[in-house]
Amino acid sequence: MENIRNKLSISKENIDEIQKFLIDENNPFVNDLLQLVDKYGGVDEINKKFKEARKIETIYKKLETVNPDYIDELEWLIKQRENDAFISVDNYRRKILGNAVDRIKFDDSFAVTLEFSACQYFPFLIKGAKKAISNQDLMPGRIIRVRYMKEQEKDGDLLAMQAAVDIIGASIVETLDTKGTAPGPDGMPVNIHLGGPDTITGYFGGVGQPNEFALKWIDELLYYYTNYGVKQVLNINPGTVILGYMLYKLGVNNEFKISVYMGNDNPYSVLWTLMTAKLFAREDGTSPLIGFNLSNAVNNWTIEMSSQIRNNFGFENVVRLEHHIIETWKSIVRQPYDRTQELLEIAPKVRNISAKHEGGPVEIDPTREHPSDILDYFLTKEQIDEQSLWPHLEQNHMDRHTSVNNTAKALTEKGLSFIAARKLHYK
Repeated sequence: MENIRNKLSISKENIDEIQKFLIDENNPFVNDLLQLVDKYGGVDEINKKFKEARKIETIYKKLETVNPDYIDELEWLIKQRENDAFISVDNYRRKILGNAVDRIKFDDSFAVTLEFSACQYFPFLIKGAKKAISNQDLMPGRIIRVRYMKEQEKDGDLLAMQAAVDIIGASIVETLDTKGTAPGPDGMPVNIHLGGPDTITGYFGGVGQPNEFALKWIDELLYYYTNYGVKQVLNINPGTVILGYMLYKLGVNNEFKISVYMGNDNPYSVLWTLMTAKLFAREDGTSPLIGFNLSNAVNNWTIEMSSQIRNNFGFENVVRLEHHIIETWKSIVRQPYDRTQELLEIAPKVRNISAKHEGGPVEIDPTREHPSDILDYFLTKEQIDEQSLWPHLEQNHMDRHTSVNNTAKALTEKGLSFIAARKLHYK
């Protein structure tokens, strides 16, 4: 067996060939990437622009001309934080467990990140914050967004959300317009298979950043990185994954999470992805891959095996394994879909994981006049207005808020730890 195993060893000659290919000055794959880096002023200038764009005073200045009302909402959020209006983790645990909490030692090294997906509109976040204060609930430690970038750039949501997550102490991921659904940032279709979600079967040909769109994705990423301080974005295609690795290796401090749409549903697909991350890791061992959303189909065995690969490559504290606990009621999975019990089993075994909530509780969501629907992510604001969907989408959002808190409660009752919004709930 050992003689056979040794055949898997990668020869130095093969590694040298890869190195030679990457640093060849005539390599068009690398040269095209370097040209985009140069377009935005080079690595140092790119990172400098990011830091300036993410400052709250910079955001406020831009909001003054786009949506000044959002500044008042952000100031309200800061005031509530400073006044300790949000429940602390200690008080939350006592609320759930009573005096029994004194007998439990929570192991924060296995804390599960409470993840909310998707928080599409800034006013929804503020309403959720008000509910958290009123009910003494928790705000999530991680927020995913799937709005059209140009649309939210125009109405101020992009600016407000970047500021809001810094205020509450959460991480945030945006979804660029050069994803596989039409239209792209220039109004033209990205994937020739797709005319929108009604032709979703085109995804069978690949989620979709065909032809030159992998480079357009990098161009769009650098635009929002330098102009709006958008650091973390969703990544859905093998081509943009490796470009993201290369960009980080060059020195840009970009980050990304791999989407459930990539379909990583077994440990071997995880091995492929993390092996490439290891090859392009910086000398300090870090990678731009900070979130890895496995397929909805995975079980706890796949999560444990994926964790083993991650840990062997030194990525336990770098790459968060993100798993859907609740999904939208319509258009993505067979229902009922509730993985809470599996989470309670895996949480004490695997570090650095997150519990992602896309829909409302399975006993509530289907009773709504408009149950949560993954296809709603593809709607423009104009379409939402035309279909009079705002009250329904807001209700879907608040149901997700309930799902997050149901998971926090279940974890607490099992004596397990979680990560909520760090600047709100940790005193």
